[in-house]
This record gives sequence, C-alpha cells and structure tokens, in this order.
Amino acid sequence: MLVHRTIADFRAWRAAWSGSVGLVPTMGYLHEGHLSLVRASKRDCAITVATIFVNPTQFAPTEDLSTYPRDEARDLDLLKAERVDAVLIPTADEIYPDGYATYVEVEGLTARLEGASRPTHFRGVTTVVMKLLQIMRPQRAYFGQKDAQQLAVVRRMVHDLNVPVEIIGQPIVREPDGLAMSSRNVYLTPEQRQAALVLSRCVRMAEQWFTDGVRDATAIRDEMHAMIAEEPLAEVDYVSLADAETLQEIDHIEAPALASLAVRFGSTRLIDNTTLTP
Repeated sequence: MLVHRTIADFRAWRAAWSGSVGLVPTMGYLHEGHLSLVRASKRDCAITVATIFVNPTQFAPTEDLSTYPRDEARDLDLLKAERVDAVLIPTADEIYPDGYATYVEVEGLTARLEGASRPTHFRGVTTVVMKLLQIMRPQRAYFGQKDAQQLAVVRRMVHDLNVPVEIIGQPIVREPDGLAMSSRNVYLTPEQRQAALVLSRCVRMAEQWFTDGVRDATAIRDEMHAMIAEEPLAEVDYVSLADAETLQEIDHIEAPALASLAVRFGSTRLIDNTTLTP
C-alpha cells in the first residue's frame, strides 16, 4: 500500500492506472463502517484508494476540529489489512493553499437538518469532495448512509456539475447493541454511551410503526421526540421525517421518507437515520 502526502505524488502514481478506481474518502479514526466502504470498493473496482483528511472547512469555530480523534498509524494498519492500493494523507495547506478562495455550494438540500444546525458545514463538505474527485479521478466513490444528507448533497453536486463518477451509498454499520458506528463515539462517557442507544431505539420504532402500517409522519416524529425526552442525558438538536429526495418535512408517507435525528450527549453530537420505503 502506497502512502502519498502530496497531490503531485498521488497524481503521478494515478497516471499509471487505467482500470476502474474506487475512492473511499474519510477523516480517519477508522471503524468498521469505513472498512465496509473499502470492501465495497474492492468488490467493484480494480483499484481502491482512500483519503485521510480532517477537513477544516466543514467545522464551525465552535466545533471539535482540534479535538477530532486521530490515529494515523492505526488507520494505515487497517487499510493495509484490507489491501487498499493507495492512501492520500494531505495537510490542510496542501488542500487549501495560501490565498485559496474557491468553494462549491449546493442550494436547497443543504438548508435543512444538518445544514440548519451547522450552516457552514456542507460548503466545506462539497468543496473538499469535489477537490478529491478531481485529484483522484475515480469511477466510483463510496459514502456511508449514516450521513444520509451528505450522501444526498454529494449526489446532487455530481449530477448538477456533470462529474463522471458514480456515488455509492452503503448501509449503516452498527455496534452489537445498535448504536451507529461513529468516530465521535469515543467521546462518550459510559453513562452517555448507554444513553445514546435512544437513537437506534427511535430508528427501530420508526421502522416498526411503518411496517405496522402507520403512514402519519407527524405521529412518528412525535413518538421519536417522546422517546428522547425520556432520556435525561439526551438533548435534541432535530427530529425529522422528510421526503428522502428533497428533505422537505412531510405529513404523510407516500414516497420514500428519511427518518433522521441529531442528539447531543454532553458535548458529543450524534446522528442516526433510516429510510422508510412504501
């Protein structure tokens, strides 16, 4: 496995490859969710490349950029074990050199949910993803469904800008007790870790009610709110049941709908979701 630190070095290596390339962009501190993306790429593509880059432009000044968990040596060991072909680990100055002034923004989809809570977040995400797609020129790029809005935004971006890449979403990977895997789970105290299971309980409830024939979106949202209210360590950021394509809130489920939520446990903010398809 080759490790590249500069765009120029990676591009020189990439120029030698003409087969299909799969990209797995990450911010490091890898877990099984990331590795499931790697395995999907290995299944589909001749070459699999990954990135490790904690992207500063998607963090607000009050967020956890400086404390975001990092363990490069462990990450490289995990990627090597999965037989990744190459990894790009650039510095912030490499991606955003002095005088950098160009950003990519997707309107509409980014105004709601995560975008309402984190107004500058998606501009940073779409900009860095577009840069990585231009640098690495993959045929396919792999993202986790846990960040469902991010997946929708990236798909809209590549569609609107005619980027020749297939964006592939992979299912959420969960801990044995149901908590969605996240690099931020490491922040949780034991008590918060137990309390955080309310997210997966809400998701399972939404799925069960839907399976049982409930199509009243307001009723499902209200029950999710009520479940979180019963957990004293949980502070709701948002609870949503929205059209899966537009992310507009709905009253009745008639088309695929995204049930999603963001909840804080102390200073740690976690998200979860499920798609309900009639």
